Amino acid sequence: MSATIDRAAIATAFKDIQDGICSSLERLDGGARFREDAWQRDGGGGGRTRVIADGALIEKGGVNFSEVHGELSQQAARALQIEGTAFYATGVSIVLHGSNPWVPTIHMNIRYFEVDGGVRWLGGGIDLTPMYVDEAVARHFHQRLKGVCDAWDPGYYTAYKRWADDYFFLPHRNETRGIGGIFYDRVQPSEREPLDKLFGFTCAVGRLFAPLYAEVADPPRDRAFTERERDWQLLRRGRYVEFNLVHDRGTRFGLETGGRTESILMSLPADARWRYDAQVEPGSPEAATQALLRKGIDWAG
Repeated sequence: MSATIDRAAIATAFKDIQDGICSSLERLDGGARFREDAWQRDGGGGGRTRVIADGALIEKGGVNFSEVHGELSQQAARALQIEGTAFYATGVSIVLHGSNPWVPTIHMNIRYFEVDGGVRWLGGGIDLTPMYVDEAVARHFHQRLKGVCDAWDPGYYTAYKRWADDYFFLPHRNETRGIGGIFYDRVQPSEREPLDKLFGFTCAVGRLFAPLYAEVADPPRDRAFTERERDWQLLRRGRYVEFNLVHDRGTRFGLETGGRTESILMSLPADARWRYDAQVEPGSPEAATQALLRKGIDWAG
């Protein structure tokens, strides 16, 4: 590993990103502050869970930092398709659920992982889950992601946008979780992708999060909404819960490695709804959004 980019440097950078995002979100919300729980993991390491709730903008959210190490279970090692069980992992994970149905849910994760024998990788990304898809907002969101990708590698956006489309997908519903974004995982340093490039890009993704969220969440925060729109918000949140509990690899990894359950499940909204055989009305705004929950839309074009 580079003499200047070691575990300590990565963890310090991630903690600084967590601090900056929390400060920005408190200013943006204007009505709530984060509660911090510092925790220790029995097997080694710990983290800082920061949760915000009942704010002027954010109904519930979390900005978590973790730095854990120890021995992987055989089950976790098999799931990761790796040999060796001694591991180290650090990262920042964020989910924010807005109070207003016109404010999208957003997720970000940046992470570093290594196992004994020298195998290591980075991953991360940002994706957006609007309750109602505004195509102009979707284009802006993806153009901003493309900008940060292009600053590091002209091939990143196309590859990582496709990765997000494939990852944030509910096969049992045949729909994407939202409008996607970028996602990359287990990208190992190489001659073409040296550690300083991968780490620099990952930190740039982390630093983009706060201004990007402000750009998509602040304008609609005071928009009037009806009970029908609130009901749709809760139904869409139900789909978000389905993905996180059924398909999300990060959730499974955290639970299987003895992570702090409350911190892992902070991604779930305060309220969600499931209705048997819920259908959208043809020609409705809900139907328009449903039609856009699919892979392959060229939002940045």
